[in-house]
Amino acid sequence: MKTKPLAFSVHLFTASGAALALMALVAATQGNWRLMFGWLGIALIVDGIDGPLARRVNIKKNASNWDGVVLDLVIDYLTYVFIPAYALIYSDLLPSPWGLVAALLIALTGVVYFADVRMKSADNCFVGFPAVWQMPLLVFLTFSPPVWLTSATIVVLALAQFTWLKFVHPVRTERWRAATLPVTLLWVVLGGWSVWAEFEPPLAVKLGLLATSLWLLFVGIVMQARPVRQTVIAE
Repeated sequence: MKTKPLAFSVHLFTASGAALALMALVAATQGNWRLMFGWLGIALIVDGIDGPLARRVNIKKNASNWDGVVLDLVIDYLTYVFIPAYALIYSDLLPSPWGLVAALLIALTGVVYFADVRMKSADNCFVGFPAVWQMPLLVFLTFSPPVWLTSATIVVLALAQFTWLKFVHPVRTERWRAATLPVTLLWVVLGGWSVWAEFEPPLAVKLGLLATSLWLLFVGIVMQARPVRQTVIAE
């Protein structure tokens, strides 16, 4: 099977997420949360671009010796699970040793979730909390909630990875996408604002970040509770 350089370059582009994850890890080691989220933000952009690029160059045909799905899952685990878990240990959100315990819970449950072949539903929702741990971490750092609330939220979300509850994909889930996609973009703007302000943004930004977070967390469950009615056409 002949590999075309242009198609293989898309694999390399996806793989650059590993380098970005390493830079985020270095920043987390230094306690530089703003820089850490900056690197994770760039990794998120790469993650959003590489899929359309892969389809454009027909990567399955022209660079088939490498599995883009596996590569993407490895990068996603590093950026969505491992780095946030590592950062949780060295943040002040949970006292020792509970920060480490929570991080281990996130790392272990996250890797099992990523290996679950049932993680996507027919309507392009995630089945179970999709292990995007950088999102709750950013909210935790912005609000500095009580230890019991932070701990309880982490446990609930970790367990929610293994439930039948649905969580939307902001782009691929078609139902209510006209509302969910703008909410997602607003979350990114407000989250970036909070990071830039070193997690002390104006109150309006905090409230907006909380509201958009709750929407993204629960809208899939609301959809699930209100399924689309099938129209039966009489013959």
